[in-house]
Amino acid sequence: MMNFLLFSFAMEAQYIDYEETRCFSPALIRYIRQDADLKPFYHQPSNLAGFKALLANKKVIANRQTLVDALKEQYQQIRISSSTQAHINQLLEHNSFTITTGHQLNIFTGPLYFIFKIVTAINLAKDLKKEFPNQNFIPVYWMASEDHDFEEINHTYIGGKKISWKKETSGAAGRVDTQSIIQALNEYKGILGLSDNALKLSEIVQEAYTKFTKLADATRYLVNELFGEHGLVIIDADHPELKKQFAPIIKQDIVGQHSFQNISKTNEALTKIGITPQVNAREINFFYLTDDLRERIVFENNQYQVLNTDIKFSEDELHLEIENYPERFSPNVVMRPLYQEVILPNIAYIGGGAEVIYWLQLKSNFDFYKVDYPILILRNSAMIASPKLKDKLNRLKLDFKDIFEDIDTLKSRWIKVHSNHILDLKNEWREIDCIFEKLKLRAHKIDPTLSPSTEAVKVRLEKAILNLEKKLLKAEKKNFADAMNNLDKIKSVLFPGGGLQERKENFGLFYVAQGDDFIQNLIQHFIPLDFKFTILI
Repeated sequence: MMNFLLFSFAMEAQYIDYEETRCFSPALIRYIRQDADLKPFYHQPSNLAGFKALLANKKVIANRQTLVDALKEQYQQIRISSSTQAHINQLLEHNSFTITTGHQLNIFTGPLYFIFKIVTAINLAKDLKKEFPNQNFIPVYWMASEDHDFEEINHTYIGGKKISWKKETSGAAGRVDTQSIIQALNEYKGILGLSDNALKLSEIVQEAYTKFTKLADATRYLVNELFGEHGLVIIDADHPELKKQFAPIIKQDIVGQHSFQNISKTNEALTKIGITPQVNAREINFFYLTDDLRERIVFENNQYQVLNTDIKFSEDELHLEIENYPERFSPNVVMRPLYQEVILPNIAYIGGGAEVIYWLQLKSNFDFYKVDYPILILRNSAMIASPKLKDKLNRLKLDFKDIFEDIDTLKSRWIKVHSNHILDLKNEWREIDCIFEKLKLRAHKIDPTLSPSTEAVKVRLEKAILNLEKKLLKAEKKNFADAMNNLDKIKSVLFPGGGLQERKENFGLFYVAQGDDFIQNLIQHFIPLDFKFTILI
């Protein structure tokens, strides 16, 4: 288990360019740099000038009263902070806008970036309020309650251990019954320990997953306990009155297949400029949704068929079903963003790297339906390291930029810098190469057909020299075994499983070490519009 008890209650921050981490796609780096080729695929740039331009022309089509009524209904069962209550009330005002991030209902919040997304939304709302004091900006967490990929959300990693909720499910994740999560819950609490902060977090997760019978309600409670004091508003869009606002587009898109046509053309255009599309639109981009069912709708034999069921509709019957039961129609990944912008007075969406790129695929669809396209903001990414780990890096004469290198490359470079021996054989090979040029010339004079044989001997010898060079490096690594072991330990903490810490490790043990100060430290150091990778110590 990783040692998290070394963290102090205050953090210091270092910032490096995303490109220097080598962990983010070239497409995302192009977006951050505002590559001119990408401008047709978004509305306004992700900076204060972009927000100023968007706010000057923002057309809100959301029904604010319906939104507030739905939120008040969803908050009935949980304690609501004065900050969140004020934000919900402000949604009725024409000068109030949302800053939205969304994520699946990962148990115990899943990986760290779940937390990072929400902190980015909270901070961006604060930053925009300072810049535009006559408007209100409200951070929103959109629960992906209609998602049905349970295998993606039924586990988390904490202290290097995987905690899984074993359950057979069907239908939307938000409607999954939490009764069988008790074993995973006890395992999670066991890893947290018995400190005051551990007991506080244990009580929160215990309340979330035992008091509330549906996963969406449990997730709302947990996230509200963590972020309610910061004014976060949590929305579950799996709601009849909210879906009713989207019903006209549901009808139009299922029958006309407009999103399929629009997004397919955009994908072709993105491919031409070297951007690989993240998602592909289907002819019909909606599921049919009930408590135990979320299945695709397809058009076959002049009818609208719900796959793997006997449910089917004529076009007239489909229109009537949408009119009477809009909540039964669930948007897929390419239509959910449009639904979000229809029901929220939203001006920014905060997502991870892959999310930002797939949003670029959607602008033409927003234009077609005359819905304002939000500004796309890359969420803050971060790595959390202890002072002891920083000291280890300092003793190795490395900094945090170095640690992003592949471990074998890092070790080899470190050995070559610190060894007292010359470990590469480049000079020796140059001498050998000169000798072979003379041999080739001599052999050619004797018999021209011997030149290939001479070249073949040279190739074999070059391979042998390279192999010897590797052996020299390997032998020297043994002489620096302590340093090599320290590099392995550092990488295992900061890159669990070989990937970024934020993509795997849960927030739980960081919270145990710092309590509420953990989230406060993130809020203090995350700068949403700087677009830098944050290292917190």
